[in-house]
Amino acid sequence: MHGSIGANPCKGGFAVSIMKHVSKKNVTIADDFFGFYTRLVKDTMIPYQWEALNDRVADAEPSHAVKNLKIAAGLEKGEFHGFVFQDSDVAKWLEAVGHSLMTHPDPELEKTADQLIDLIEKAQCPDGYLDTYYIINRDQERWSNLCECHELYCAGHLIEAAVAYYEATGKDKLLKIACRFADLIDSVFGPEEGKIKGYPGHQEIELALVKLYKATGDPRYLKLSAFFINERGNEPNYFIYEWQNVRRKISHWTKREAPAPDLEYNQAHKPVRFQDKAVGHAVRAVYMYSAMADIAYETSDRELFDACRRLWSNITQRQMYITGGIGSTRHGEAFTFDYDLPNDTVYAETCASIGLVFFAHRMLKMDLSGEYGDVIEKVLYNLLPGSMSRNGKEFFYVNPLEVWPEACEKDPGRHHVKPRRQKWFSCACCPPNIARLVMSLGDYIYSVNHDTLFIHLYIGGNVETVISDKNVAVRQDSKYPYHGDINFTVSLDEPLVFNLALRVPSWCRNFEVYINEEKESYELKNGYAFINRTWNNGDIVRIAMDMPVEIMASNPRVRENAGKVCIMRGPLVYCIEEADNGPNLSAVALCPDSGLKIETGSDLPYGTVIITGEGVRTVEEYGDDSLYRPYTDIKRMPVRIKAIPYYLWGNRGEGEMQVWIRCR
Repeated sequence: MHGSIGANPCKGGFAVSIMKHVSKKNVTIADDFFGFYTRLVKDTMIPYQWEALNDRVADAEPSHAVKNLKIAAGLEKGEFHGFVFQDSDVAKWLEAVGHSLMTHPDPELEKTADQLIDLIEKAQCPDGYLDTYYIINRDQERWSNLCECHELYCAGHLIEAAVAYYEATGKDKLLKIACRFADLIDSVFGPEEGKIKGYPGHQEIELALVKLYKATGDPRYLKLSAFFINERGNEPNYFIYEWQNVRRKISHWTKREAPAPDLEYNQAHKPVRFQDKAVGHAVRAVYMYSAMADIAYETSDRELFDACRRLWSNITQRQMYITGGIGSTRHGEAFTFDYDLPNDTVYAETCASIGLVFFAHRMLKMDLSGEYGDVIEKVLYNLLPGSMSRNGKEFFYVNPLEVWPEACEKDPGRHHVKPRRQKWFSCACCPPNIARLVMSLGDYIYSVNHDTLFIHLYIGGNVETVISDKNVAVRQDSKYPYHGDINFTVSLDEPLVFNLALRVPSWCRNFEVYINEEKESYELKNGYAFINRTWNNGDIVRIAMDMPVEIMASNPRVRENAGKVCIMRGPLVYCIEEADNGPNLSAVALCPDSGLKIETGSDLPYGTVIITGEGVRTVEEYGDDSLYRPYTDIKRMPVRIKAIPYYLWGNRGEGEMQVWIRCR
């Protein structure tokens, strides 16, 4: 039985952890690592992206996104340009602005956002419809190609932006715009007679509607979200019906007759409750799984939660890169099959890993387990910062684990892999997605219940919350991810008994706790160290985590990594670059038994820890031009290998890079 809409997740269907995530409005971030990135996004990336959306960045792919809104509003003449989902770039930027304003008030930025919202209002149709592609081009064809044309996806991003902006500023103009659109969608879709029994090709609106439900208290939005989730994959299959009877087998992309939709690619091959393997377009999948987790939580739906657990396990145990990347092929930006994790032709779209963070964050509310925080941490310290340049103006769409620039240029199978970050993209979903995640990072660090403060991430700053009806504040001082000693200072009006639950990272082999410099025992449960005591104002907790260098190997079924190893320290994945190790990195092999040393890199950001070790390089000077030769003739010479954190690769010019290194 499905849980009833609006049910208390702590009653009825199944028992979940009673955690509530502490809102970013009660959290400040102030450490060397994410303090830098939040400032970078606020001061540089958000303004830069506004310029890009307005087509004012020289030598960058044009966006046309704002111009499309002006045309739809009747303020300019012209044609629609860009992808059918171009509106979503504007919405994600607005959402990032909302998250930023929540913790960093900026009157000028708010004024710019208000002007954009005025423009969006002018573009909205009288009945609430809002999608510039259809408004400008073919309004009469609304809802005629759900599988391919992203109307509901764009609506979802608009809703998320509206909720974020309302929560940050208290201004409800955009929220009212979003509600009018959502009300229209609710009148069109649903199980009732006369409504369309369809669902989005690109999932997104499902998780957005849950946010709208929480912001407005209107249960219709949660019910609609649940409909989209529950209807997907049922027979008769809507995508097949639409292909045959609505769009008459014509594809939006080719404008010609096309084969039937690939239902597995669209995660519509079976009802979501019976899915057990991550398939198809990776971003769409994890957005859908995030919504499934939301609905499972809000409706106490055990069956839906169990499906989420199966899908989570399949992704993280069989289809995830060590950097937190998912989606191994460029063909459809998709999952392929278990253990298929190529390094050089990988896709690993930035948006997919951001969606994986969304999924993990929601699962953590229902299922207290350190594994969710481990994955969030993996993405936040490796793939996410690696996807953007240190100047905040260049980005990776694809996040490879091996790069050979000549192959990227000349091999058609590797054209999607870029050896340099790009200023912008014609399909620019990733840059504003990065911005909205970084500026909402405060939502991911802490959770509370009636008697426990959970600390999921070791990011320096402050949190204020309520435990047992008492105000509690904690200051976290961290030099993570390079140092494993972290201090927490407790501030209270009066002594209070509560639990402090600290996530013990899966990479950590030795976790010690000291309170006021006295060693403290703890109960280890589900990957968290629980400390129960009477806390006093000024108590200082110090955790000490050893951070040895680890040599990692893959499951032998990951064929691409056979005979190779990866270097890690703490949460950081390391790589070797041509800038430090010369060209033809495939000729280099690490000698892990010789010992690895920790050093500080002089040409890298202050405080960066690099790792050096002994290795060998195959000598390339054969003395002739023979392509092949006896193995016994191969000569090797000793070399010093230098590895840097993966997130910093590609910031010192174009060159080769490898995460997985041959092992001697």
